[in-house]
Amino acid sequence: MVHSILLLLSASTGDPVQWAQLSIQQRVIIRVPMTRKGRAPARIAPDAREQWQEKKGPRCIALRSIRGGSIVVKNGVDLVLADNHRYRARLEKGCDSVGFYSGFYVEPDEDGSLCSGRDELQARSGLSCAIESFRRLIPVEEED
Repeated sequence: MVHSILLLLSASTGDPVQWAQLSIQQRVIIRVPMTRKGRAPARIAPDAREQWQEKKGPRCIALRSIRGGSIVVKNGVDLVLADNHRYRARLEKGCDSVGFYSGFYVEPDEDGSLCSGRDELQARSGLSCAIESFRRLIPVEEED
């Protein structure tokens, strides 16, 4: 309808009609905070490695379910989900997770998921690491 009105207005003046196209693009970036105890930054805790057993994980995780993260191993970032499940995002070879101690950013895909083999984590420092795989973390039962 707007085009019709513009055509009527421009036809009455006799001036040549010029058309232009406007593209509006939107960029969304999601920040995932790191979980912390007190004020100390989340970092590799040697005793925390033994509390979780890794199992095969999914290819993708819904971004809306991620609530936070922590660093427990050198080459991965643990993700804490809304339902209290944990997944470890294993990073590409040569990528050190310590760079993500203050949180990370993710640019969501159209499907709203964070996927291994496709997406990457971006640190505030500029470090960017591809996600190699996800591993499901199961709490290790202490033996009596």
